Amino acid sequence: MTEPESVLDVRELDEPPFPAISDALDDLDPRETLRLVNDFEPVPLYDVLAERGYDHETERVSADEWHVIVESA
Repeated sequence: MTEPESVLDVRELDEPPFPAISDALDDLDPRETLRLVNDFEPVPLYDVLAERGYDHETERVSADEWHVIVESA
């Protein structure tokens, strides 16, 4: 059985992505995962995720598309 997944594509935002990412994490159920889609690898986010108790796995889908799968640690 797969876990429910929320998707947040920050490439579509006209503002800095961190507030939207933070809100998505706040709304994330412990049994859910969040798929963050970005046009670059969001390396600065990794420390924030760890501090907030999340694990992540990053996949480079193409030259300008990265997926970060976030779940509770």
